[in-house]
Amino acid sequence: MSRYLDRSADIGEFIPQPDDDLIICRCEEITKGEIRKAVHLGMWTMTEVKRLIRPGMGLCQGQTCSKHVKGVIAKELHISPAELDDLTARPPMRPVEMGVFGNEVESHE
Repeated sequence: MSRYLDRSADIGEFIPQPDDDLIICRCEEITKGEIRKAVHLGMWTMTEVKRLIRPGMGLCQGQTCSKHVKGVIAKELHISPAELDDLTARPPMRPVEMGVFGNEVESHE
């Protein structure tokens, strides 16, 4: 996003749309309407929306939904999706036993 996007710019009031119940992020079950509301609350970047309502934080880590989330945000802000920064993808974390890090092999004798 343009680093100088004026946050005091008026993007208009939130007006519900018929397709606001459309699921955009399947992992976290986030709708288009929830994303639109977040933008109207002042969350104008992908990171801000992610921190508020969690799209891109499910099992797929945004691989399925980030393009759509970006499109919804851009449309609400009346800008091109190319002006928005992408989400930082991170692999899902899982607990690992300490022995794995030490390359220890457990014997089952």
